[in-house]
Amino acid sequence: MHLGVIFPQTEIGPDPGTVQRFVRTADEVGFEYLVAYDHVLGADTASRPGWQGPYTFHSQFHEPFVLFGYIAAVTDLELVTGVLILPQRQAVLVAKQAAEVDVLTGGRLRLGVGIGWNDIEYQALGVDFASRAALYEEQVELMRRLWTEETVTFEGSFHHVDRAGILPRPVQQPIPVWMGGGTRRPVLERIGRQSDGWICNTPPGRGLEEALPVVRAAAAQAGRSPDAVGLQGIVTAGDPLDVERLQRQAGRWEAAGATHLSVSTMGAGRSPEAHADCLAEAIKALRG
Repeated sequence: MHLGVIFPQTEIGPDPGTVQRFVRTADEVGFEYLVAYDHVLGADTASRPGWQGPYTFHSQFHEPFVLFGYIAAVTDLELVTGVLILPQRQAVLVAKQAAEVDVLTGGRLRLGVGIGWNDIEYQALGVDFASRAALYEEQVELMRRLWTEETVTFEGSFHHVDRAGILPRPVQQPIPVWMGGGTRRPVLERIGRQSDGWICNTPPGRGLEEALPVVRAAAAQAGRSPDAVGLQGIVTAGDPLDVERLQRQAGRWEAAGATHLSVSTMGAGRSPEAHADCLAEAIKALRG
């Protein structure tokens, strides 16, 4: 499995030096990729009784494309959005931004995308929440064409492009598009039909084993190899880091067929600086 690390978005703070230290440390100790989460807005939940969500306006998120532009010159890590809430954004602009990051990193971008759950963000960004799934599928199709064709003519339900293209186009032709999402059948079928991989938060033993055949069957039905879709899992480091627990989690993902495994240092009350400090211990535990 390829080993990566989750950028601790909500806990690392705004200091550029701390951001650089975390990224450089992840690279130096041997991780292969870095995953950055995405949210544009956080809601004030005090005035919304019954509203539920893991993030609020107190939760900090660095904007992924700007973050990747900042760290591209200081790391050789593959950079992964995990996931970019794609329907909240203009597809043509995302294609342009992603191509630029891919060029500046020499082909080290993996674009993880999802449809999100926060209707408050959609409203503020002027996008219809109810149409997001259909919009999303069309966006992926259009972006791949913009990345690989000099000029594109595209007539869809949501996008109209008349003989136009982007430059520079990316190093990767096309940029790999991985999809997030849970285990609902329409989500799994979309992943199998359209994506290069599944960024999965459903751990082994909690529905993953039943979900994977649905993904593979959808891939085959779309004329793709059933093994065409990669699988990225996640393990949590804890504080203090529990080596045996980390190894057990990793072993379950490996047995499930994961191609990539991301280590999260969040949720344990670490200081911004402490996130970097535990990376060497975590990768040592996973590499043996």
